[in-house]
Amino acid sequence: MSSSTLSRVITGGQTVETAHALRRLYFMRAAFSVTWVILITIFAEKYRGFTTALLVIYPAWDVLGTFLDLRANRYSTSKTPQYVNAVIGVLTALAVGIALQMGVAEALIVFGAWAILTGLIQLVLGLRRRKSIGGQWPMIFSGGQSVLAGITFIVLAHEPTMGITSLAGYAAFGAFYYLLSAFRLSKTANHAVAS
Repeated sequence: MSSSTLSRVITGGQTVETAHALRRLYFMRAAFSVTWVILITIFAEKYRGFTTALLVIYPAWDVLGTFLDLRANRYSTSKTPQYVNAVIGVLTALAVGIALQMGVAEALIVFGAWAILTGLIQLVLGLRRRKSIGGQWPMIFSGGQSVLAGITFIVLAHEPTMGITSLAGYAAFGAFYYLLSAFRLSKTANHAVAS
């Protein structure tokens, strides 16, 4: 076996492994988002304490998801965007907890800033991964939509009921995009195996 053939086999194996790991992670993230949407929809108006916890848990979960993403994508040469995303997520969870002491509007502004920043990071990651493993168009669209959603959260911040509803919609779209990406990555893995 020539060194170029061996290199293609190793690269193909790494691509399949990464695609499978990301696929599992995307299904898990979609399940979390759907559960979060259901809980926030049911409890947002009646149980302030539980809603507060849910609003802090969402960015905290994103931090965990980012570290799982790093583990799934361990062959990536640049992990800087994920580390930046994790730091932003930790700061956001803390900022949401603090902002909620002032009011829901302030928390929605924090969420808006977070959605804009993480959307931009997701766009960058999706564009990078599209070249190596494919199946990233849903994540690219999701990143763009996250930026727009963040702007909407800031605009609707002083309409708290509307703002929390828009957060549920944001998480629901996130679940949809994660599912779409998971199914696209199945094609990537199958194509790499066939090559």
